[in-house]
Amino acid sequence: MIRTPPSREATDKGATQNRRTTAKESARNRRPSPWKSWPPPLLLYPLSAASASPPSGTGPRAVPALAIALKLTPPSPPPQPRFATNLGSWIVRASFGKSGGAGGGGSWRTRVWRIEGSLPLDGLRRRVSRAFLKLLVGVVLVVSFSLAVSSSAPSWALSEENLLFLEAWRTLDRAYIDKNFNGQSWFRYRENALRNEPMNTREETYTAIKKMIATLDDPFTRFLEPEKFRSLRSGNQGALTGVGLSIGYPAGIDNSPAGLVVISAAPGGPANRAGILSGDVLLAINNSSTETMGIYDAAEKLQGPEGSTVELTLRSGNDIKHLALTREKVSLNPVKSRLCEVPGSGKDSPRIGYIKLTSFNQNASGAVKEAIETLRSNDVNAFILDLRDNSGGLFPEGVEIAKLWLDKGVIVYICDSRGVRDIYDTDGGSAMAASEPLAVLVNKGTASASEILAGALKDNKRAVLFGEPTFGKGKIQSVFQLSDGSGLAVTVARYETPAHNDIDKVGKPTVYKMTGSRRNLGSELLIVSLMYMILRDGTPGKA
Repeated sequence: MIRTPPSREATDKGATQNRRTTAKESARNRRPSPWKSWPPPLLLYPLSAASASPPSGTGPRAVPALAIALKLTPPSPPPQPRFATNLGSWIVRASFGKSGGAGGGGSWRTRVWRIEGSLPLDGLRRRVSRAFLKLLVGVVLVVSFSLAVSSSAPSWALSEENLLFLEAWRTLDRAYIDKNFNGQSWFRYRENALRNEPMNTREETYTAIKKMIATLDDPFTRFLEPEKFRSLRSGNQGALTGVGLSIGYPAGIDNSPAGLVVISAAPGGPANRAGILSGDVLLAINNSSTETMGIYDAAEKLQGPEGSTVELTLRSGNDIKHLALTREKVSLNPVKSRLCEVPGSGKDSPRIGYIKLTSFNQNASGAVKEAIETLRSNDVNAFILDLRDNSGGLFPEGVEIAKLWLDKGVIVYICDSRGVRDIYDTDGGSAMAASEPLAVLVNKGTASASEILAGALKDNKRAVLFGEPTFGKGKIQSVFQLSDGSGLAVTVARYETPAHNDIDKVGKPTVYKMTGSRRNLGSELLIVSLMYMILRDGTPGKA
């Protein structure tokens, strides 16, 4: 299709119409509309001394070193205070005043003084907006950079020693029983320690970790240097060089003695041969008082090279003893067993299997299992499980031994500050001796994992307890190894027996009390006689 160009007449007519439209739009645009965009744009015009109105036909333009003004009459805005601000080389003042008209309205008057040079107002607005935007962007960038630096500065500055400290802090944060951390902000302590504690050497880092643990005020949560950690592991695995003593803290009551309390003496060890008994108070080790000594510091002093001597001061009843014991490798074979018969009962006397469990190391459950198998092969009628002077050990071993005696039931509840968090129970799949009458011997040297086992057997009505109230250690510690070979022993939980008894610092009450000296009660035959009188009715759970 061929398009014909418009004629000259049509072109002139269209141009005329366009000019009219443009003129109308310009007039409409010049009509004041103060509320459409507030504050309205400032219009610049020259001022004379006699007139404050703009000359007709003049538009915005540059005014060198002249005062300018604008007068608008919006529909009665509320009175506003005067204000003035400095915009670089411009000074602006605005005020609201009553107009003289009959309508009683008011008007805004804005005055701008320019200090030097000439600048169109539109340019001023653009420059002010651009300057404000640059300022805003600059502030945001500075703040962002400052926050980034402050948040990432510790990671830039972390040394190997700092990382080891943080590893210990995280271990306690995840595992420790008290999530209030003895009433302190655990995260704030970390930041303050990294900022203020010297950690330039490994010894300084160990000191910082010990200081952190001390804020928990928990004597059972402790730091173990690499050598102590290896020693602890070797003790749990069945070998230890020392005098064969297990020690603990006094009960914490008003009449409790100062010093450390003997929980048990390993059978056949130096302390046992010297006549040290459960309940004796250890007053000094090598002339160092134990009144303010921790149990793990005391244990370290008791251990030493084989053949070396350690001097002990003890209170046994009203007597003070001074003993010099030679350290030796104490065999921690946890189980001894034998077949016993009640004397004077004739040919058909009952056969009773006696099992003495001295500790809960890594061999304990396997050794008890082997002893049960051996005694059952001899057609025993009942069992005696002797937990006297057993100060505990590995918690999982106590649970596994309980499974050997129970056909079903709860073994122990694990609790933290929020209540029960875990339940250990059994369905009988591991039971080996769930039907024969069972008696359990306990005394004040029975502690920790021994109390878990005794409580499980009593509360499930599987056994009768004989002896004295137990020691009362109801806290559970787990051992964690750190990256440099050191470790942490951390209180991770407390336990409750199946009947929801918390025995911490209380002990497990016994059903039948055994009177007389502890040495006389050590005779297996006497014990068997006492047990048989109770167990011959076949009602071990009557308590």
